Amino acid sequence: MQLQKTDLAKSPIFLVSPFFFLGTAMVVMKYILPHTSPLFLAAFRLLPAGLLTLIVAAVLKLPQPKTWKAWLWIALFALVDGAMFQGLLTTGLVNTGAGLGAVLIDAQPLVVALLARILFGSLIGPWGWLGLTIGIAGISLCGLPAAWIYSLWDGGIPVASWLQSLQGYGTGEGVSALANLDLANLLQSGEFLMLLAALSMSVGTILMGYVKRHADPIVATGWHMILGGIPLAVLSAVWEPYPIDNLLVGDWLGLVYATVFGTALTYGMFFYLAANGNMTSVSALIFLTPVFALLFSALFLGETLNNLQWGGVVLTLVSVYLVNQREQIEGAIAQLTQRVSPAVVSSISSGSAGESAVPPGELSEVDAATD
Repeated sequence: MQLQKTDLAKSPIFLVSPFFFLGTAMVVMKYILPHTSPLFLAAFRLLPAGLLTLIVAAVLKLPQPKTWKAWLWIALFALVDGAMFQGLLTTGLVNTGAGLGAVLIDAQPLVVALLARILFGSLIGPWGWLGLTIGIAGISLCGLPAAWIYSLWDGGIPVASWLQSLQGYGTGEGVSALANLDLANLLQSGEFLMLLAALSMSVGTILMGYVKRHADPIVATGWHMILGGIPLAVLSAVWEPYPIDNLLVGDWLGLVYATVFGTALTYGMFFYLAANGNMTSVSALIFLTPVFALLFSALFLGETLNNLQWGGVVLTLVSVYLVNQREQIEGAIAQLTQRVSPAVVSSISSGSAGESAVPPGELSEVDAATD
């Protein structure tokens, strides 16, 4: 019996698989990084995956980009969502855990919603704004130093020492010291680089809306991975000597897994689900990515989070759910209100029989209006 497309798209295993692959790929990359370099890892993940995607596109006889506008949009998409996103992701993963990194990357729907509101005037709604507010709190708990959080909790402002450094403003020494401190901390912060990666991915998501107007989305995805992987490979060759010398057999298997399952197959599943109208289910399950990453990073890498970070994880997952499902939540509340209103009117009318201030004819019109 041949499996129908709709049956496959509704399969719980098929729906969960992309998020399992993404979450576990983060753990695999974290395992490999001590034996290689981040830019090489990013390039290796993109280039073969892009080639595989283009081979599938050729088998499906999908059209190649034909206009200069199409190639320009693909090139911009490759720079932002390919080179910048993957480069920042793997570089940030050096100094942060796989689970926590996945949580921060998972914040990208929050940025997408905010960018869509700013650029296109898309309505976020009260549940979306609530989700964004909770998300900012969650990301702050995950990424900010614990000393800052506790200081704010106690009513203090953790910039007092910075302000003292500005006493040398006339000579510029205070400002220089402050700037150096800031940049040093930020560039060494894996969490900060992960947030930049999430921002890049968010901008890439917005750009994809323009790309698909000029090119087939699957073909554009394949080319964006190849074009984005080339500069990463060049930078790796210049800055990262001998990135493969210390790789073991298990590391190579991990690279294959991150490339085939964590990139190429995951992209294919996303497009398959999108083509079959299941993006609502996909968006509702996006929070599973950090859940899988946290679970497997704890099991295989021994990573642990402190209490503040666990609180941030919970808040971030709640916020992502609220933002992704804001329309469904508002729709459910509207339906509940419509069902409750006639019952309330009916209860009032029966409780005040003979003394109703609303004539029976007008009450019928109220009932009809609320149905």
